[in-house]
Amino acid sequence: MAKIRVGVIGCGSIAKYRHIPEYAENPHVELVAFCDVVEERAKPFADQYGGKVYTDYQELLKDDAIDAVSVCTPNVEHGPMTIAAARAGKHVLCEKPMATSGEEAQAMIDAARENGVVLMIGHNQRLMPPHVKAKEILESGRLGKVLTFRTTFGHGGPEQWSAEGKGGWFFRKERAFVGAMGDLGVHKADLIRWLLQDEIVEVGALVDTLHKEETDVDDNAVIILRTRGGAIGTMEASWTHYPNEDNSTILHCENGTMKIGVDPVDQVIVELRDGTVERYQVGAIATNEEGGQTKSGVIDAFVHSILSGEPPLISGEEGKKSLEVILAAIRSAEEKRIVQLQPTQVG
Repeated sequence: MAKIRVGVIGCGSIAKYRHIPEYAENPHVELVAFCDVVEERAKPFADQYGGKVYTDYQELLKDDAIDAVSVCTPNVEHGPMTIAAARAGKHVLCEKPMATSGEEAQAMIDAARENGVVLMIGHNQRLMPPHVKAKEILESGRLGKVLTFRTTFGHGGPEQWSAEGKGGWFFRKERAFVGAMGDLGVHKADLIRWLLQDEIVEVGALVDTLHKEETDVDDNAVIILRTRGGAIGTMEASWTHYPNEDNSTILHCENGTMKIGVDPVDQVIVELRDGTVERYQVGAIATNEEGGQTKSGVIDAFVHSILSGEPPLISGEEGKKSLEVILAAIRSAEEKRIVQLQPTQVG
């Protein structure tokens, strides 16, 4: 079987720690191109894995031998680069948030469909072992309907992890579009939609910059959500969780409570109304903390979709629905009101 020839566009931290090493481990992939506007960020990967170095992604896309690309660039570039790649006949794995507007997200979806290529969005929370186990338990029906929930994703900020560090693109609205909400909140919006197999229909948000200096994007957001099925809950995204990361979710259900990511040993804990407690050790959620760069599973899923012809696990349509929650939160904070998502938006 011929290998899928992959180019990586954007060689910052998400490419360095997730995309590139996971492609390298996949036996069906050959890494052949690395692109970054800062050539020094791309060259070490070409030296290590072979392949060409580019500073202009348009030049990379001209190579007909490249089958697929990862788009790992600042958020505002996701849409234009994905559309250009699809039109060049490349399958695309795009980092989140997939776009800066619903219209741009739809244009990405349309470009992929019109050119017969796979478009997958890097919402890796769905593939983390504790979340997979939690969904399995929910689908068993033992806990009954989810009534309320709380989900949080917070750490000390991207300056501790990103290639550019403090003052980098994450902190500049013209390149990031949004701050903690886009970096972390969209992950948890996607997770809640997937776990509950439900769509968000009402969003209320407080969004602010509380502590980070020299930035024009949010470093904290607290959001209230209502699903179509009637569950209500809160979602928190924060760049000011010092010193430790929090990536936890608690679901209060008709027959008990499920806690995900609250215990370092028992990653999923189920507390039933009859007093029974079930504890599951299924593996940790990948983190940005030292030693937390466990395999995400996103690359393998993307490659499998290309090879098998099966729809991607996290499609462009799914990425758009999760993005719409964040866009609604922005409107809610700006207009100081509860925002309703239209049926066409939540599908």
